[in-house]
Amino acid sequence: MPDRDVKTVRDQIYFQYAKIIACSAFHCADGQEAKKKCYGFIKKTFRDLKNGNKLWSDIMREDWQFANSDKKCAYCGSTEDLEQEHLVPRSVNIKPECRSCEKILGIHNQVYACRRCNGPEGKWNKGLYVFYRDSHPGEKKFYDIIPPLAEKKYLKTIYSCHECAGTLDNCDLDGDGVMTVLDIDSILPS
Repeated sequence: MPDRDVKTVRDQIYFQYAKIIACSAFHCADGQEAKKKCYGFIKKTFRDLKNGNKLWSDIMREDWQFANSDKKCAYCGSTEDLEQEHLVPRSVNIKPECRSCEKILGIHNQVYACRRCNGPEGKWNKGLYVFYRDSHPGEKKFYDIIPPLAEKKYLKTIYSCHECAGTLDNCDLDGDGVMTVLDIDSILPS
């Protein structure tokens, strides 16, 4: 069930980011554990992000984490057949400028992925949340098991994409009647 205070894409992005902060601060294994252990902290962080009282770190921090991380697939942990994968697919087509957008093409939007996870049967042109939903069909809360580095980089990049599209303050972009993480991915090609 989505959080009742999450009404827009911007809210959903900030709420996901607040869970990542809570996982780090309270040494939680994933978003599910964070919600059980420190839901109040998540809500306060979410509100602070939403109200501008707290800012997320510059993406350079995640770029350094990526540069210093072990070379393994961000999704399955494999060390074989690695390539740099664009979290927000390069096929995003919000505006003609997307094809040359530094936020899409640059290191800010990249992690390592094996060919299986990054290929046509894997993430390919999918958004991060759609990919995790599809690759973990038995996991009801698939959005709580995404590796933090990949999710942080994705949220910061997709935020910029929604900003370009003018959809940050929209709700239920996928038209299913509920505001969820899948609305974050709805501006990407399907």
